[in-house]
Amino acid sequence: MKVFVLGGMKSGKSRLASEIAQASAKQTVLIATATGNDDEMRRRIERHRLDRLEQNAADWQVIEEPVAVAEALLECQPTSDIVVIDCLTLWLTNLLLAEDKTLLAREQKALLQVLATTKLEVVLVSNEVSMGVIPLGELSRRFCDEAGVLHQQIAGLCDTVILSVAGLPHYLKGAARPPLKSHR
Repeated sequence: MKVFVLGGMKSGKSRLASEIAQASAKQTVLIATATGNDDEMRRRIERHRLDRLEQNAADWQVIEEPVAVAEALLECQPTSDIVVIDCLTLWLTNLLLAEDKTLLAREQKALLQVLATTKLEVVLVSNEVSMGVIPLGELSRRFCDEAGVLHQQIAGLCDTVILSVAGLPHYLKGAARPPLKSHR
């Protein structure tokens, strides 16, 4: 089972992904792609850590991997039951800003190949960024274009696709499940 959770900033997508993993009652690994390059991002990362503690997900194994997500997912296969990847848009940003301009294509291809073949349950989290105004700068427009294409490819590989809006899950693909605790 592969689940893709999309949503805007502060839409509840990470909490929803955590609840999906917890509801499985399986050994969970979180692959976190964020990098704490500034105080604001470090505060966001800490908030996610505290959220996991509040959700009793403190026993999760956490792998901090900002670039080689496919490799990290492969390493989880022998010992994990479910993997949460949070978040693809931060990962995409890391790839777009890398000095190696071939890294983006290589890492995207690798992730799509691993997702297509893995037997692990995977919950992927990403920001839906293409529902607003067209950004001004070339890099911002490229980011939105790359995210849109990546999201289409990921959605094609997933059994369930959920759009989280205002903390409420909207099932775009796959059978809707009973509401989880934060969505009742």
